[in-house]
Parts: sequence; C-alpha cells; structure tokens
Amino acid sequence: MTGKVYLVGSGPGGLGLMTFRAREVIDSADVILYDQLPGEEVLASLPDVEKIDVGKYGGKHTKEQDEIEKLMVKFAQEEKTVVRLKGGDPFLFGRGGEEMETLRKYGIRVEMVPGVTSAIAVPECVGIPVTHRKFASQVTFLTGHEDPKKEESAINWKWLADSPGTIVILMGVKNLPDITKTLIENGMDEKKPVAIIERGLRPDQRVTIGNLDTISLIAGEKGVKPPAIIVIGEVVTLFDEE
Repeated sequence: MTGKVYLVGSGPGGLGLMTFRAREVIDSADVILYDQLPGEEVLASLPDVEKIDVGKYGGKHTKEQDEIEKLMVKFAQEEKTVVRLKGGDPFLFGRGGEEMETLRKYGIRVEMVPGVTSAIAVPECVGIPVTHRKFASQVTFLTGHEDPKKEESAINWKWLADSPGTIVILMGVKNLPDITKTLIENGMDEKKPVAIIERGLRPDQRVTIGNLDTISLIAGEKGVKPPAIIVIGEVVTLFDEE
C-alpha cells in the first residue's frame, strides 16, 4: 500500500478563489509541498503538518524538479497523504503533468485538483476580459519561460504574430524584451496594447499599460517584477484605471 498524492491548484491568490475541494484535501494532508505562488494568505492558512517549501525565488529553486518528485514518491511510499500545492492551476504551465507521470510510474495514487487559473482570473479582476465579441474570439496562452534545454523554441512566433485575438503570457517578465522584439520582427503591430498585472488579486496588485514597442521600457522604469500576467491585444483597451 502507498499513500496518495494530490496535485492541487490553489487559484490565483487569496482564499476567496480557492475551491472547496482544494481546501478539503489541504486540511487532510500529512505533508504539504508548496510553492510561493499561492500567496501569503493561502500559505498562512495551511494546517499544522509537515510543510516543505519547494518554491522558486529570484530565479533560484529551493528544490530542483527531480528532488520535488522524489519527495512526493518518498512520502507516498510511507503511506502519507501528500499535497503538492501550486498557484493557479497545476496543469497550466505548472509541471503538474510531469509530476503526474512520475507518480503513475511508481504506481502511486494521484488525484488532480483543478484551480482557477491566473491566466484568466488575474486579467478579469482588473476588468480585462481575455475574450470579447468585439475584440477577440480566440485566446492563446503562452509560457514566457520555455525549457532552457530546448535547442529551438517550440513556439511558432510567425503564426502568433499574425493570429487574431488575445495573447496571455505567464512567467514572461524576465524575457519581455525578447518576446516583444520577436513579435514585432514577425509582423505584429508595434502599437498593439499590452497590460502587465503584477501580483494579481493581492493587496499590492499593480497594472502597467503600454504598447508592444514601449512596454519593456515602461516595465523597466517601473521596476515590474514577477509574478505577473502579460496580456497582449485589443481587450487591454477595456482597462479602466479608475
């Protein structure tokens, strides 16, 4: 017999958008492996059980991915109930799929607990809909931080630059100058509106607005830092600062 691992998405920030199921499995855990992205309010609510910080801070990992997976396997083999707690949703650029594969390989029971994804909720909370009948009938989600071991990008930048609709980028602050430059080089209108929402749904949330050709400079001047969601498209014009 082994224990069970829950891959849990806590939502975009705060307790208000955490699901009942997430709360239920968190409160039943023997061990919680958590990132920093769930936010202070969620982390402060965790039960008094063994908790291990496996987050990434300032580009440095407290644990590498293979170490995190080994810990999940170890605790499950000790017949413990394990929660792997992530911000947003664990299957949207959260490596939840990789962790699921590893756990299945070892014959460990695993349950996925979806979370409200920050890719939609964070723009929404500031009045930016990712789709709108007038502006965008499609939305593309993009990681701004591809696997550095790849020899070439898996993203079709030409298709992306030509595609209508909204582009939402997660984990893209560090590479924002390269992203905007590449989109412009591939034909996207340099005046396309762009919004960056830092620390969405948290007390110190901040929104930065610009165009494709200016947003990197503006972000640098304002000291924009992750975590942040980047939205590119005409839907950004619906943002009302007041």
